[in-house]
Amino acid sequence: MSESTKYIIITGGVISGVGKGVTSASIWKILKWYGYKVTSVKIDPYINYDAGTMRPTEHWEVWVTSDWWEIDQDLWNYERFLEVSIPRTNNMTTGQVYKTVIDKERKGEYLGKTVQLIPHVTGEIQRRILEAGKWFDFCIVEVWWVVWDYENIPFLFAIKALEHKIGRENIINMLVSYLPVPNHTKEMKTKPTQQSIKALTESSGIIPDFIVCRSPYPMDEVRKSKIVTYANIPIEHVISAPDANTIYEIPLVLLEEKLWEKILKKFGMEKKEDYNKAELQKLVNNVINPEKETTIAIVCKYLKEGDNMMTDAYISVSESLIHAWANLNAKVNIKWVDAKDIENRWAKDILEWVDGILVPGGFGSSGIEGKIEAITYARENNIPFLGICLWMQLALVEYARNKCDMQWANSIEIDKKTPFPIINIIDSQKEILESGDMWGTMRLGTYWAILKESKTLDLYKNSESRYKRDYERMKEIKADVNEDYRLWIMSKDDNVVLERHRHRYEVNPKYIKDLEGCGMVFAGYHVRKDGTKLMEFIELPEHKFFHATQAHPEFKSNIHTPSPLFYNFVKAGLK
Repeated sequence: MSESTKYIIITGGVISGVGKGVTSASIWKILKWYGYKVTSVKIDPYINYDAGTMRPTEHWEVWVTSDWWEIDQDLWNYERFLEVSIPRTNNMTTGQVYKTVIDKERKGEYLGKTVQLIPHVTGEIQRRILEAGKWFDFCIVEVWWVVWDYENIPFLFAIKALEHKIGRENIINMLVSYLPVPNHTKEMKTKPTQQSIKALTESSGIIPDFIVCRSPYPMDEVRKSKIVTYANIPIEHVISAPDANTIYEIPLVLLEEKLWEKILKKFGMEKKEDYNKAELQKLVNNVINPEKETTIAIVCKYLKEGDNMMTDAYISVSESLIHAWANLNAKVNIKWVDAKDIENRWAKDILEWVDGILVPGGFGSSGIEGKIEAITYARENNIPFLGICLWMQLALVEYARNKCDMQWANSIEIDKKTPFPIINIIDSQKEILESGDMWGTMRLGTYWAILKESKTLDLYKNSESRYKRDYERMKEIKADVNEDYRLWIMSKDDNVVLERHRHRYEVNPKYIKDLEGCGMVFAGYHVRKDGTKLMEFIELPEHKFFHATQAHPEFKSNIHTPSPLFYNFVKAGLK
C-alpha cells in the first residue's frame, strides 16, 4: 500500500440509482484534470460471484472489462468518462469475498482458527480495497445500494475499520442522497436525507464528511442549513447536484461547487496541474444544443418488465449513440422497439420513418424473428444498419435465407435441427455446455481482429487515435489479453482492431464461401491458436451503411472518443 493513497468512500441514501457512479466518475475526472493518479473500486453486495449469469431485466446490462470479467454496468461510468481501462480486480461482490475466505479456510490458511465475519470477512474486504489503491494518489470506493440495506453491513463495517488501519486523515466519507420534491407540495424535502445520515452513522459508525444532494433543481440555503444542523458538517460540505441535461455535465457542475477544492483542502493537498475543461464543455454544449438531428430505432428483446421500460438493459448502446451525438453535434432521437411487436405487425409500420436501425446483443430465441424482419427491412430499403453480437449472426441468417436460397437457415442456438446451421458452436464450447459450468466460459474480454481492405477498415482508420493507441498498448501489456499468441499476430499486421466480446456461438466456416458468393463481405476475423478463423465483422459494400460485428463496440466507446462503428452509423443516418 502506498502510504500517500487517499480514499474517498461513496455511499448512497434514500433510493438506489441516485447517481453514486456518475458522482464517483466525475470526482475522478476532476482529480485527474488536476494531475492526480486515481482509481476506483465498485462494491456490489449481492451474493452472485459476478453479474455474468444475471438477465438484463434483473440487473440491467452486463458489462465486460478488457480482462474478461462480467460485471455491473456502473463501472462503465468510469470508462465512458475517462478513457481508461478498469481491471476486473476493481469489482468486489459478496460472493467473491466469501468464496476467497472459504477457499483459504479449506487450505488451512487460518491455522485452525474459528473463521468469522469479523475479522476474516471484513479483513478480506479491506485487503481488496487497499490492493486496488496501491500506487495511486486517490482510490474512490463506491458502495452499491443504500446505507440501510442489510447486504451492505459487512462492507460498511470494513470501511469503518479501515479508518483505524490507515488513519482517519486518509479517508473522506461522502454520502450521495436524494431530496424529493412531492408534486402536491412542490417543497424540497430533507427528511429522507436526514434519515440516511442517521442510518449510516448508527449502523456502522461512519460519519459523512460531505453530503452530495441530488435533486430536481438546485438547493437553497434553507435546505442546506437543515442538513448542516443534522449532519454537523460545514455548510460548504453540503454539495448541490441538481438534475443535469446530460450526465457528462456533472463534472462541470461539481467544478462550480468547488468540490475538488474542498476535497483537497480536507486532505491537506493542493492541485498539481491546471485543467482545461473546454473540450468537455464543447461536447456537453453539443448535446444540449445540437445543430442537427436524426432518429434511430433500437430493436430490443429485453425491453419490457411488467409495465416498465427497461432501457438500462442497453445503456452502453444508448450512451454510445450520445457519444456520437456529442461529436457530430447531432441529436439522436431513440425509438425503442420491442422485437416481439415486429413479429405481430409489418416491420414497415414500425420502422418506416427512422433514419437508422440498430439491433443490440442478446441471447435465446425470444423476439428473434422480429429482429430478423427488422434486418430485412433495413437491407432491402437501404436504411443504415448496425448489428451487434448475436445480430451479426442473425444478419447472416437473414442473408442466407433471402439471398442464398437457404430458406430454413438459422443458428443452432435458436433451432438445433436447422438444415443450414449458419451459426454453430466450436468444440471447446460444446464441452463447456455439456459440463454445465456456465461461469466465465464464453468468449469474453478483449480480442483482436485483422481487418482486410474494406469499408470497415476505413471506419477504424479514420477514427480517433484511441483505437490506434490500443493496438500499441496491447502489444506491451500482456495482462490485457487472453492469449500470448495474439501479440505475435498483431506484430505482423497493422490492420488490427481490438474490441470486447461476450458470446458463445460462432459463424460456421462451412458457409462462409457460400455467403461471400452471394455478396456478403467478411471484413475481419480473429485467429485461434489452432488456426481456426472466427469471423468478427461483416458488411454489404453496395449498401449505404450495413455493418455488423461479433464484438460489443459499445463497451469501449466514451464521450471523448466514440466508437467508430457508432459514430459512422449515426453519421450515415444524418445523410
